[in-house]
Amino acid sequence: MNQQEIKEFMPHRPPMLLLDEAHLLDAGQARGAYRVQEDEIFLQGHFPGNPIMPGVMLCEMIAQTAGILVKDELQKGRTPLFVGIERVRFRRMVKPGETVQTACRLLRAAGSLIRIAGEARVGDELCCQGEFLLMLTPQEG
Repeated sequence: MNQQEIKEFMPHRPPMLLLDEAHLLDAGQARGAYRVQEDEIFLQGHFPGNPIMPGVMLCEMIAQTAGILVKDELQKGRTPLFVGIERVRFRRMVKPGETVQTACRLLRAAGSLIRIAGEARVGDELCCQGEFLLMLTPQEG
């Protein structure tokens, strides 16, 4: 699905929507992709003259990819929130102009909590990996 299709159920919007495309795979797996633009707001101060995508943004990309796994719940108006990030490691810097490929796999779902294993890569190089705990909450307002 493209970004417009993602917007139909994902509550995120630019500049925080960090998926250009996403794909739901078999057996509780999803993949996503995002091309890091030169003018990203988070690159303006991280770091001037040497822009590097912040690690927390890579984690956010992985979490948004996990949103594809719970698309039906998001379409009901639920919002996915981080409640835990475990065993996260950063292996490679991501620079403007690079396309980050994300992958996640559902480890466990219990009620409104989901635990996923996820990673982000540029080409064959691992940039970030870890486990992420998300809670699906009712939208306020």
